[in-house]
Amino acid sequence: MSKKTVRVSLSALVIVGALSFLMYSSISEGAEYYKYVDEVMAEPAQWEGKRLRVHGYVLGDPLFNPTTLEYRFTIQANGKTVNAMYQGVVPDTFKKDAEVVVKGKLNGDTITVEKDGIMAKCPSRYEADALPAAVR
Repeated sequence: MSKKTVRVSLSALVIVGALSFLMYSSISEGAEYYKYVDEVMAEPAQWEGKRLRVHGYVLGDPLFNPTTLEYRFTIQANGKTVNAMYQGVVPDTFKKDAEVVVKGKLNGDTITVEKDGIMAKCPSRYEADALPAAVR
């Protein structure tokens, strides 16, 4: 092999290695799993401490402490439940039986929801019966 071939090969190897490292480090920091409650609670130990987006429905009325803006509620899907804890302002559509996706980490049987980590929709708002006749 000539000197030029060795230099080009080494340069290419260094560049590919650096790009691979950058991709791995950026993806692993921002990676999070999107799961339904029943998937997470089937094997909670597997998801312990990992960044998750968990989809389900608010079961019952959320408990709310107005002095600390702390919410405690239960999310359910397909017969499985998980507790959730959140501190902050929630969307207007967050209420009993609302469909929600929470973003946070599972600690034991409770998901600690991160700031601005609740997305909720009101089912009646998107059903055909709730729409004005002009829109249907």
